[in-house]
Amino acid sequence: MNLEAKPGTNVQQAVPFFMVADIEASLRFYVDGLGFSMKWNWIVEGKLRWCWLENGGAALMLQEFPKEGEEGRAPEGKVGVGVSIYFICQDALAIYREATRRGIKAQRPFVGNGMWVTGMSDPDGYEIFFESYTAVPEETEFAEQEG
Repeated sequence: MNLEAKPGTNVQQAVPFFMVADIEASLRFYVDGLGFSMKWNWIVEGKLRWCWLENGGAALMLQEFPKEGEEGRAPEGKVGVGVSIYFICQDALAIYREATRRGIKAQRPFVGNGMWVTGMSDPDGYEIFFESYTAVPEETEFAEQEG
């Protein structure tokens, strides 16, 4: 046992690891749609098998279910149903605007628990939310200003 490590400073980051049905579709969602960038990857025989994506100080990992051989056991349906990940950010409204501009279907932002909240589902059913602190009253729904 390492007596030097202090519990409050040892753990530094949690990184969700999503198993996905189609890694290329997931990359279109996270990279092209939400602005994540690929930091690391694992390629086998010319095929992307795993990657680490980042957006600001947050990260997540994707790996495609094997489709062949003994390991080819992708479950039926959307594997992410029931899993939600929340990213705390500086401006959830900016993420909403950019994601919808890029073709992502996102939930209209609203204020809950003192934060703007917007969410969307990825191709595998994982729910992705972005939140940012605000002084706007609770339950306010976002409406774009015209002009």
